[in-house]
Amino acid sequence: MSVRRLDPVQPEHFSFSPDNLAWAKQTIAKYPTGKQASAVIPLLWRAQEQEGWCTRAAIEYVADMLDMAYIRVLEVATFYTMFQLSPVGKKAHVQVCGTIACQLRGAEDLIKVCKRKIHSEPHHVSADGNLSWEEVECLGSCVNAPMVQVFKDTYEDLTPEKLETLIDDWSISRRTQPGPQIDRQFSAPVGGPVALTDKSLYKGQRTFKRVEAPPPPTPAAAPAPAVAPAPAAVAAAPAPVAAAAQAPVKLVDAPAAKPIAAPKAPAAPKVPPAPKIAIPARSAVKVPKAEKAEKPVIRSAAKAIEGRPELLAKPRGKADDLKLIWGVGPALEKLLNKIGVWHFDQVASWSAKELAWVDEKLEGFKGRAKRDEWIKQAKKLA
Repeated sequence: MSVRRLDPVQPEHFSFSPDNLAWAKQTIAKYPTGKQASAVIPLLWRAQEQEGWCTRAAIEYVADMLDMAYIRVLEVATFYTMFQLSPVGKKAHVQVCGTIACQLRGAEDLIKVCKRKIHSEPHHVSADGNLSWEEVECLGSCVNAPMVQVFKDTYEDLTPEKLETLIDDWSISRRTQPGPQIDRQFSAPVGGPVALTDKSLYKGQRTFKRVEAPPPPTPAAAPAPAVAPAPAAVAAAPAPVAAAAQAPVKLVDAPAAKPIAAPKAPAAPKVPPAPKIAIPARSAVKVPKAEKAEKPVIRSAAKAIEGRPELLAKPRGKADDLKLIWGVGPALEKLLNKIGVWHFDQVASWSAKELAWVDEKLEGFKGRAKRDEWIKQAKKLA
């Protein structure tokens, strides 16, 4: 990716028009509290549509609207090539696609036309200030290559002669027809349609005889459930035979049952005596001392290291979510808590020396506190 820098000549002021300002506020309101930075690209794009290019004043204006550090919005504007960092033509900024499909079908000839008719170098405005051009990556109309884009319109299937005519029209604000510049409907084949060419298909009538599907067969009646055979009649029990006269039965007393002895409880198992262990005198045993836990650095009035800010052993009630400071993640928040930083008002009260002292303690993150303007962010959050 090429280096992208702001133009050396910048306007002093930028502000949204009333309509664009209302739109911007509406767009910011779509995002939850604390996530307004997500609106940075839409706002920068609207600023570019208003001014024609992204000025430094517009970048700082958007940063102030979203409570973002200037460097963060500048990173977005310089990273995405859709944002123009230099002035462009007032009437047309021609973006020539130079990737493989367009290159094979004549994009180099279109670039030669732009160099001759507009300016010998890209990103330079023509002498009258009306036109400018640049070469860009794929614009998504490979079937209609070669092509150019002017603001929101694309002009496809171009020849050098046709592009020259378009440039002349743009320079005098004459209306032009975007889309394919040959007898072609969008991305249809160049010689005309090759499929579904039978005109009878479009008369709104059938070209075949409709055959209705046969109705589904009627389901057969379910068979009656089988009846189990009746059980055979149970033979009548024979009538009891009349008992013959029986001799009288003598009753003999049964011998008394002997009482059952209660079971004996099992004998308790014999436990061998515990071996005797010699216990040394208390003075002879050395007990290792517990390691002292490291305490967070606390600043006192008597022993204050120069530049060290006010630090806390623990938060005052509930700790603030330091991750709301741009550039502070979970790991960096834990590191700040470890050295005694828990609240936004602590960070907001730091001096330049105190900020430098904390920056030096951030192992793996040195330089971030100063670069991301923590003090300025914390004052807004405190």
